[in-house]
Amino acid sequence: MAWGRVPLPAQSPQKLALQEAEAIAVSHHPHLGAVRYSALAADQETLEAKSAYYPFAFGSLTGAGADHNSRVSAGGLNNPIILNREANGVTIGQLITDFGRTQNLVESSRLHAQAAQEDVQTTRLDVVLQVDRAYFDILKAQAVLKVAQQTVNDRQLVSDQVTALAKSKLKSGLDVSFANVNLAEAKLLLVQAQNDEQAGFAALSTALGYSDQRTFELADVPLPSAPLPQLSDLIGQAFHNRPELIGQRYNQQSAEKFAQAERDLRFPTISALATAGVAPIHQAALGDNYAAAGLNVNIPIFNGHLFSARRAQAEFKARSEEENLRDLQDRVARDVRLAWLNANTAFQRVDLTNQLLQQATLAFDLAQERYKLGLSSIVELSQAQLNQTEAQIEQSSAKYEYAYQIANLNYQIGIPH
Repeated sequence: MAWGRVPLPAQSPQKLALQEAEAIAVSHHPHLGAVRYSALAADQETLEAKSAYYPFAFGSLTGAGADHNSRVSAGGLNNPIILNREANGVTIGQLITDFGRTQNLVESSRLHAQAAQEDVQTTRLDVVLQVDRAYFDILKAQAVLKVAQQTVNDRQLVSDQVTALAKSKLKSGLDVSFANVNLAEAKLLLVQAQNDEQAGFAALSTALGYSDQRTFELADVPLPSAPLPQLSDLIGQAFHNRPELIGQRYNQQSAEKFAQAERDLRFPTISALATAGVAPIHQAALGDNYAAAGLNVNIPIFNGHLFSARRAQAEFKARSEEENLRDLQDRVARDVRLAWLNANTAFQRVDLTNQLLQQATLAFDLAQERYKLGLSSIVELSQAQLNQTEAQIEQSSAKYEYAYQIANLNYQIGIPH
């Protein structure tokens, strides 16, 4: 230990239930926060598009000086006379109509903002599923850790007994070797289980949005109910609830509205402009005040096929979004089917592993009695020990694997936690 450094006290594990973990991640995860800010930025795009509905105004402060009888002779088509002056004024403009283009742009932006909100919901479901996966992995690792610790204790007892019998010449050295090999395998299982538990804490800490690794005292979860709903019903729920699908529908509609806005470029734009101000310094022939108003009609005639290319580009993008929606629907249906199958299989494994453990325990008890009576070899007892340990691990893992598969199925059909 370095001089002058006071060792930090060990932190007690934080007590945590599954619902609490999900709530922490939803409020704290940085990726979800980033998506929320992106959705807020998308809302501002709608306000930007709506700004064309309102008048614009700006102030001007202008001063000019010129040589006597000077004229602008090059550089543009304008009034060539330059007058000495200093003037202040305000200019106000208002779009009267662009025959629906602005309206379509506003609607396109609004739909895009709604799609961004659905991205928030999608990310929220992703974050919650990551928490569930890490949470159940820790519970499974801890269950396996208990099995591993008990296995070490049991095999240590067998090793000690066989060693004592070997010293009394009642068992051979081969039996001692087999017992020690089994004990070493149990210790390896214990080390791996301890590693899996710590890896689970690292994954859960990240899923909760923490930059450092933390340890937790997790509450157990009840076994989810069964049987599962019909697959066709679940696919229908997914098509209705999945935020990715809802968001993609909004994106497709937004692209359609933008394509309409690009088609509207062929129509004229009508706008009004007014300006007024004072000129404290001016030529003697001019007045002290000025004011003017006008109406402008901008009619597109030819611009090198720019507008037609923009319209075609927008229409192709709209068709692309439509195909993306179809593809996403197909993938969602596939994911629901796989999740439903995995959940059914996991549910069946719960009962089957219980039966497996009962049979393996019975076989081990019989093998142990046969070995004590000298009716079988250490090989038979070792195999029975191995079968029982594997059955205990499978039985401990099956419950939490089923719980995760139910959480994954809820995610696939878009049910929020």
